Amino acid sequence: MTQAQDLTVELSGDYEIVMSRAFDAPRELVFAVHTQPEHLAHWWGRGNPLDIEMDFRVGGTYRFVEHADGDAHGFRGEFREIDAPHRLVQTFEWEGMPGHIAVETHVFDERDGQTVVTTTTRFDTREDRDGMAQSGMEAGARQSYAALDTYLKTLI
Repeated sequence: MTQAQDLTVELSGDYEIVMSRAFDAPRELVFAVHTQPEHLAHWWGRGNPLDIEMDFRVGGTYRFVEHADGDAHGFRGEFREIDAPHRLVQTFEWEGMPGHIAVETHVFDERDGQTVVTTTTRFDTREDRDGMAQSGMEAGARQSYAALDTYLKTLI
């Protein structure tokens, strides 16, 4: 297999951030590690210790608490669409800024022996989108996906 690519991050229109990265793993496995708590604990939140509550079904909710640098950072949302292993739509809210809810659409495509994950996050306002882009989100996403890449290698 080929080397997995680095994460790309782009602002799209006035309200969206689009991130994409390829992984050297089958789509079913990449979808599973995005949707099952026993896998998420190994990579989400940059690989830091993570508390997970999840009811994985349409209308179900999730809550992750990342423990890093002596602080706890809570994130939550609701699953809106599940089309395993192709697509997942969920809301996303950082508990540090309640009420600023984004909608994330994750698409899992198989290409040339890899799975490409493309996440489009849509915000209600340009200010919310720009604030997220300036928050260090890109560095955190890179670290999380690097942890995911390392974790996937233990499963294949």
